[in-house]
Amino acid sequence: MSEVKLKVDYSLYLVTDRKMLREGDLGQSIELAIQGGVTLVQLREKSVSTREFLELAIRIKEITSRERIPLIINDRLDIALAVDADGLHIGQDDLPMLKARELFPNKLIGVSVSTLAEALLAQQQGADYLGVGAVFSTSTKTDATEVSLEQLEMIKKLVTIPVVAIGGINETNLIQVLATGIDGVSVVSAILAKENILMAAKHLQELIRSISIFARGNNSLC
Repeated sequence: MSEVKLKVDYSLYLVTDRKMLREGDLGQSIELAIQGGVTLVQLREKSVSTREFLELAIRIKEITSRERIPLIINDRLDIALAVDADGLHIGQDDLPMLKARELFPNKLIGVSVSTLAEALLAQQQGADYLGVGAVFSTSTKTDATEVSLEQLEMIKKLVTIPVVAIGGINETNLIQVLATGIDGVSVVSAILAKENILMAAKHLQELIRSISIFARGNNSLC
């Protein structure tokens, strides 16, 4: 695996979808989410032209750089290179992992997986982290393969790179997802679809921290 110098907190990973916003624009919404506790941002906008995506990525990169939060670009290596993004996230049908690493060295590369075999292969090929899901049904990706909490826990135990759970995660199911020992959760609507984005992100991050403290306390008693 290539050395990645960037230290990353995967705990609250925001994936964008402008269709989820109630009001305001994406840039303002991301700023509020970061202020609330988002630790990583993935720009994923499927329904825009290349020019629009580039212009949006340039603007979002300015925000994330100012806030010292890593920016990951979904799928589009050309956009990631153009804006000097901190990372790239690819799916099973996107650019192959080995080619992505060849073209995007010394940057974060995450891979979406839904099985242990996919997870182990992605790790072997040099992925820096895994996005595992969909753990719950999600309106943002209706064709996603469902992954049980037991499968999620098994993947986490058998890989050595960070694991982020994705798919339908919100404040009501957060505890059971984090109980699997994963490194973070990826959310879309749980933040962007809320009326108060700042408070939504803050509430999720507070839950994550409190669960983490509780888990560490229990481990110390074992």
